[in-house]
Amino acid sequence: MSIRVGLVAGEPSGDLLASRVIQGLQQRLPGVRCEGIGGPAMQEAGFDVWHPMHALTVFGYVDAFKRLPGLLRIYGDVSRRWQAQPPDVFVGVDAPDFNLRLEEKLRSAGVPTIHFVGPSIWAWRYERIERIRRAVSHMLVLFPFEVEIYEKEGIPVTCVGHPLAANIPMQPDRHAAKLRLGLDPEKRVLALLPGSRSSEIRLLAPRFLKAAAMLRQRDPSLQLVVPMVNAERRREFEAILAGYPGLACEIIDRERLQGVEPDWPAAWHVMEAADAVLVASGTATLETALFKRPMVISYVLTPLMRKIMEWKSGQERPYVPWVGLPNVLARDFVVPELLQDDATPERLADACWRALTDSVYAADIERRFTEMHHSLALETPRLVAEAVMKEAGGHAAQPV
Repeated sequence: MSIRVGLVAGEPSGDLLASRVIQGLQQRLPGVRCEGIGGPAMQEAGFDVWHPMHALTVFGYVDAFKRLPGLLRIYGDVSRRWQAQPPDVFVGVDAPDFNLRLEEKLRSAGVPTIHFVGPSIWAWRYERIERIRRAVSHMLVLFPFEVEIYEKEGIPVTCVGHPLAANIPMQPDRHAAKLRLGLDPEKRVLALLPGSRSSEIRLLAPRFLKAAAMLRQRDPSLQLVVPMVNAERRREFEAILAGYPGLACEIIDRERLQGVEPDWPAAWHVMEAADAVLVASGTATLETALFKRPMVISYVLTPLMRKIMEWKSGQERPYVPWVGLPNVLARDFVVPELLQDDATPERLADACWRALTDSVYAADIERRFTEMHHSLALETPRLVAEAVMKEAGGHAAQPV
């Protein structure tokens, strides 16, 4: 007898993670049915999309408030459907504000719940642990250091590694990637990744482009490459780029990569081709680390967003001194973080110049990120599938 798995992913990174989970389940449980909220990668893996993932993609509390009516409608719909016909197990992929609430309701109705990708309670809002305790039957975490946190709180937990570590090559080929994108392999490449959200593009792209213009003055042959997650983000970025006449950027998106192998997200092709990366804090920093590239991490919140975040979390700053995932994992400032007022074009340009030109520094970065890659390269799809089968209990078929 096949099993039904409810799944909700709310961002591009979660879409990719969830697609790997679906593939792992399909390998071990032929006939498994996965349904709920997801994106294009999940749909390509055979997911039954009730609502598109972008309906949940919000940035911060201000954006969430504006979109609250739509979010509540979607929440009410999936909640009613799953309570009327309960899945054998529910898996919430990241999106903790939405998923933990849904998981709490489903678990109270007798549905086993798995939360995949632990919220960063080690940095912000540790009080979420109480809701996690009520909502989650089993936590699946990406990073080894998270296991101790949940074990201490008596919450079943498994470290499944990061699926990105199994899908990004241990030894990326910069030369081949430059040729694949039509870039000159003899000239430096700086990748600009100002984020996948509209608010991030608005706040970070102008700073990144000003820094890039300064770097072009130092190296007129510098190639600037920008991956875009979708057409809407591309339009927003190009509107800002129009304010910098003469600053040519190669924009890479899914349309540009049709027929190009390997079949990766645009950002991965760009990261592999890059000599250095200027990147918004988030999952992209980990992807950049797995591609072993020196990077500069940046992020900016508006004053209102920052005040709301501080009010909501009860903290002026994270519990840990690092924001970027590579630095959090290393417990060290392996790469620079330029945030808020420190994220000036001048400082971004100086930090990027070192990343582009200091070969000794770049070699040390590559060594440390290679060690990190090995530590995260577990059999994630298998481990997640086993957890799902265990929570689903007697409903699951025997693995093949």
